[in-house]
Amino acid sequence: RREDVQVREGKRVFERHYGVALGKKKKDDETAPKEETKEEKKPEKKSKHLLATIAHRKEGHELAKSLLDQFASGRLLARISSRPGQCGRCDGYILEGAELEFYTKKMTKKKAVRA
Repeated sequence: RREDVQVREGKRVFERHYGVALGKKKKDDETAPKEETKEEKKPEKKSKHLLATIAHRKEGHELAKSLLDQFASGRLLARISSRPGQCGRCDGYILEGAELEFYTKKMTKKKAVRA
């Protein structure tokens, strides 16, 4: 079964593990006045060992454009892999690659038939 999943927790985990912020649009115009918000956070203090670990994780890691688009939109497509009858627990995985393409095509066809 395919489901839409909120991205918030996944972003947090990804940012901590790889040190890359997902779903944030890059600002082209740096001269624009910055809006001050109450939620501005001070950068976390990180040890040299942690910074080296994050740099090592970033080396060969590249995220597919389709996943970046999903993170930017705020929804991820995921597949539930747990069996029915498991109370209070739901296991699954995020769709990517050929499987993601298959389900997005299927959803667009379904929307076209309804319209």
